[in-house]
Amino acid sequence: MRLEHIAFNVADPAALAAWYCENLDMQIIRSFAEPPHIHFLADSAGKSLIEIYNNPLGSFINYGEYHPVTFHLAFAVDDMDVAREHLVAAGATLDGDVDNRANGDRLAFLRDPWGYTIQLVQRKTNMIE
Repeated sequence: MRLEHIAFNVADPAALAAWYCENLDMQIIRSFAEPPHIHFLADSAGKSLIEIYNNPLGSFINYGEYHPVTFHLAFAVDDMDVAREHLVAAGATLDGDVDNRANGDRLAFLRDPWGYTIQLVQRKTNMIE
């Protein structure tokens, strides 16, 4: 068994999908124009999926009200500073400083334009390939 995807009910899945594709190196694998406007996004390695949609049967959680450690999507980056600068220029906002860990890892939180938390992770040693 393996994890296929994690899903989020969002107000504007098409806009969020476009921003994630343009700025987080994700790509739309499958989408549906009719409600609930499902979009499956794959990471650049093609190994992780997120599903976003707008389904009135569920609630929209305002993650912007919560501390970033409550929920976040973490993206591996090669250069923390370049990645942060790029995302801020694209409309993300910083949520704290870069956390330089004793083991050499670098971690940082940002908020995408909808308030969802993105964590950037620059690992000294990759945890998985």
